[in-house]
Amino acid sequence: MRNLFACLALLCAAPLSAEKLALVGGTLIDGTLAAPIHDSVILVDGQRITAVGTVTTLPVPADARRISTEGMTVMPGLWDMHVHLMIDGHAVYSEWDKYLSLQRDVVMPASAKQLLMAGITGARDLGGPLDAAIAVKKAINEGRIPGPTLFVSGPFLQHKPYPGTEAYRWGVSSPEDGRAKVRRIAAAGVDVVKLIDVDEMAEPEIAAVVDEAHRLKLPVVAHAHRPEEIRLGLKHGVDDFEHTGLGAAPEYPADVMALLQERTGRSGALGPFFWTPTVSILNNYPDWIREHEFVDTVDWHEGLTPEMVADIRKSLTHPERIAYFQQVPARQPTLARKFDQLRKSGAVLLIGTDSGVPMNFHSNSTWQEIALWVNDFGVPPLEAIRAATYWPAVAMKADKDYGTVTEGKYADIIAVKGNAMANIALLQRVDLVMKHGEQVK
Repeated sequence: MRNLFACLALLCAAPLSAEKLALVGGTLIDGTLAAPIHDSVILVDGQRITAVGTVTTLPVPADARRISTEGMTVMPGLWDMHVHLMIDGHAVYSEWDKYLSLQRDVVMPASAKQLLMAGITGARDLGGPLDAAIAVKKAINEGRIPGPTLFVSGPFLQHKPYPGTEAYRWGVSSPEDGRAKVRRIAAAGVDVVKLIDVDEMAEPEIAAVVDEAHRLKLPVVAHAHRPEEIRLGLKHGVDDFEHTGLGAAPEYPADVMALLQERTGRSGALGPFFWTPTVSILNNYPDWIREHEFVDTVDWHEGLTPEMVADIRKSLTHPERIAYFQQVPARQPTLARKFDQLRKSGAVLLIGTDSGVPMNFHSNSTWQEIALWVNDFGVPPLEAIRAATYWPAVAMKADKDYGTVTEGKYADIIAVKGNAMANIALLQRVDLVMKHGEQVK
């Protein structure tokens, strides 16, 4: 009888036969440097892509379910390399923190679902309570809640946490303490280490954190708000800078650019150096003060409680008074020049948005970053798409499985009606979302 029960348990645990799918007819931008594939056919078996071709070169198996992508642009699922699942657009962080006890079960799952419904199938969550971040990542991986494949940092590491933020900001008091905290978050299962206010840390502490992270095969990302943060980060081996900083300064200093170009010039030995500029939030806010009808949409309500939605809406009653943005008008005119400097430096730029900060909802942040790059900063659409697909997968050492629509990779695929390469803003309304071979939208 015991053997019978064991056999039944194994049968119940065995996966169901994988569904075969065929996405047929759309123009495929596969995330590589290849030309668009018109009248494309993408075959999916279970979670993986098995073949890519055209209607004239790749027959659709009789047992595959056909999904028409006629008249659509098809591409890899997008990635957002700088999101904050723990916040959802509220203007005052200290008030939002009253929901800390609901992060794992409500707030972060809501944010994750909003991202997925917007076509974001991969995301890097940079800053949050450790236990909640790991639990949500695990729940998504196990298929218990919807969301993008997550790469998480857990808590910010810095010299001293801001008062009242100790749940998600950890202080580093010595090199030994820095190593111990890296080991602790690594053991919990983080994918990346996040440093902020590096210029307030002692150099031996910075060196210890980066060295311990690299010993444990974890990349290190750091804020780049001030010149000294950049100088110290480059000196001690940070892998990726976040944001376009330096306040209202018109451009990056010459010595900083020289250091950056020296690092990118050694990419053959050290690998690419990444930078996530998060420019759209700084660029768009002055316009949002005047035109903020988008706050009345409901897509950002998904998964949040009515009380949370009401709190967020109330906090955004007067956008012009949001303290978080008080220096943005002076910074906005400097963005194009700094972006151009970074692009010419040899750094690989990644799409990331600071999604979750005031007014920057998870449901509509990523497409705005891509659109700004293309429409205002002159980045070719294919380059912008690769910065949101291929290069993020490379940065997280996950390009064996993600980043392009090619044979063998997970079937993370989105599609929009129309020609997104001619009108990149079409990405604000993603019509089809497939993650790991499952059509979720």
